[in-house]
Amino acid sequence: MEQLITAEIITIGDEILYGQITDTNSQWISSQLDNIGVKVKRKTAIGDERSEILGAFKSAASNVDIIIVTGGLGPTNDDITKSCFCQFFDCEEEINLKALQDVQAFFEKRGRELSPMNRLQASLPTACTPIYNQYGTAPGMWFEKEGKNFISMPGVPFEMKAMFTNDVIPLIRDKYKLFSIYHQWIKTVGIGESIIAERIKPIEDALPNQVRLAYLPSLGEVKLRLTCFESDKSIAQKQCDYWAKKILAELKEEVYSLEDINLVEYIAKQLIDKKMSLATAESCTGGYIAHQLTSVSGSSNYFKGSIVAYHNDVKQTQLKVSESILEEHGAVSEPVVKLMAEHVRKLLKTSIGVACSGIAGPNGGTQEKPVGTVWIAYSDEYKTVAKKINLGNLRENNIKLTCINVLNFIRKNLR
Repeated sequence: MEQLITAEIITIGDEILYGQITDTNSQWISSQLDNIGVKVKRKTAIGDERSEILGAFKSAASNVDIIIVTGGLGPTNDDITKSCFCQFFDCEEEINLKALQDVQAFFEKRGRELSPMNRLQASLPTACTPIYNQYGTAPGMWFEKEGKNFISMPGVPFEMKAMFTNDVIPLIRDKYKLFSIYHQWIKTVGIGESIIAERIKPIEDALPNQVRLAYLPSLGEVKLRLTCFESDKSIAQKQCDYWAKKILAELKEEVYSLEDINLVEYIAKQLIDKKMSLATAESCTGGYIAHQLTSVSGSSNYFKGSIVAYHNDVKQTQLKVSESILEEHGAVSEPVVKLMAEHVRKLLKTSIGVACSGIAGPNGGTQEKPVGTVWIAYSDEYKTVAKKINLGNLRENNIKLTCINVLNFIRKNLR
């Protein structure tokens, strides 16, 4: 009978705690477990301390079905994972003949002699079943105790990934009848997390036990994730689709996609589908919007170019914003950004022109126009519209949020 199988990932190594390397292994393993229907309940990073490692083993065994351990399998004195497993499973460490043959073959294939230290790689706890290492000398290990399974793998990413893909996943699938885990994304922009939560509270309260909703906020956007656990993937997908449609009906135009794509990718797809082109005129963002638009492969199909009119001289000479308008209204104003958007569209002969002008900070603000005051504009052959946005006083955030607001302005006007 299918059951929801849970896992914990334990990463061993002082270098991770010191911040000397980034733990990419646990993120990758989590995604692979999710694909096969194993729910990761916890990730733990610990140093090369015996008491800490043994404590993590004991805690994990009381909490989950599968414990996956990476790191600490080398032949040097600071690699103590194997001896910790011996203590935890109350067994000895001895040379495993199959593992020794694999290590010898590894060195012979490369024309190298097997050293006494590398021979120790084949010394394994007697309670384990070895797992073949295709690209290295440290075998993996599989232990079972009281219905709990421990899987130990090298910390070297390419060794670990091959071992996990080729051997560990098939072993897990043979051992367990797994649920299906299905995720449905709901991508929103221009609306805060708390406002979303208020608006969809009745829907969230009505979710069945097997469907869960998560909020993943980022700068200017909130990503919602519906997750369903079912014995059949098609049932899980139908459940997520049903509840996603209810949320979509409530949030309406704040939702820009039900796919796991970002806002730039969404805009790119819309422009390509509509066979439309785009140009930008940027002041306070200094070319950041153009940079984001061209981060998508194939952007030459819709993006023609940008004029970074950071100084008023460029606004006048390149974008034909008159000196009198600049003097009367200031560079950060509705008339100026409208002209910037119109003229960059005409100058670069595109379907759409967008523009922005603002005070990114932390200096340059006035009482009338404080730091974070930004005007954005959109222009096509039918209309030119502008919008004022009020941001904070953090320069980097203001640049990024201006870009998000411009992209969202494009999205709404394209609709």
